[in-house]
Amino acid sequence: MQMLKVLCAPDVKPVPPTTPNNPTYSIIIPAYNEATELPATLHAIRSAMQTCTMPGECIVVDNNSSDATAHVALAHGADLVVHEPVNQIARARNAGTRQSCGQFLIFIDADTRIPAELLNTALQLLEQNTCVGGGSIIKFEGKVSHIGRCGIALWEQISKLTRTAAGSFLFCRRDAFDAVGGYDESLYASEEVRFSRQLKKWGKAKGLGFTILQHNPALTSARKLKWYSGPQILAWVALMILLPLAVRSRKLCGFWYNRPLSNE
Repeated sequence: MQMLKVLCAPDVKPVPPTTPNNPTYSIIIPAYNEATELPATLHAIRSAMQTCTMPGECIVVDNNSSDATAHVALAHGADLVVHEPVNQIARARNAGTRQSCGQFLIFIDADTRIPAELLNTALQLLEQNTCVGGGSIIKFEGKVSHIGRCGIALWEQISKLTRTAAGSFLFCRRDAFDAVGGYDESLYASEEVRFSRQLKKWGKAKGLGFTILQHNPALTSARKLKWYSGPQILAWVALMILLPLAVRSRKLCGFWYNRPLSNE
């Protein structure tokens, strides 16, 4: 997979790479046209990493962006930017993992901010060797609509009940990732749901749990609630329920890949 070297603009003060020779954990961030969101995300990640005793690395996967995603990533603290030409989140996550070195893997979306306590708790669980991986409950940043509040509350209950991690924040052991084959690249959505199931199955055979952390939640952007109307969002949900195989079609998963022109 091609790795990018991008020079920083003179008016942007770059954050020096701090990748150790042998990082214990790798944070992987898939990013498609995320030049606006990445600075805040990387700031939160770097702040969290500074509180960890384990050495780590931060990798951003530029998923064939048309904006300055790669440039911004390096300017704001990414140790490495990897280019994945096929615009698909499962491929992006797998591409970042192939270039990573850590024995523990943390997947964070480009519009998600994590507190230091969340990262430390996830790493401690993995280090204790009692956990194959897990995720976190997710909260929206700022004020959200009624549909947004109901949607995130429903997902929280599903996540805790079924022990399914949201794609916004998911952590696991590398040996487990390799054993299950990583994220399923035949899926354009819900790949984290399938991945969670595979990790749970692999972990159960070895006496390892899969944990959804409920304290210090990850904070994710509510931008889709602004981009799409309530009826549009409900229509996407209905489509996924009535036609489960839709997750194998990029066209039918446009909710996750298409953006209003004003937000490109």
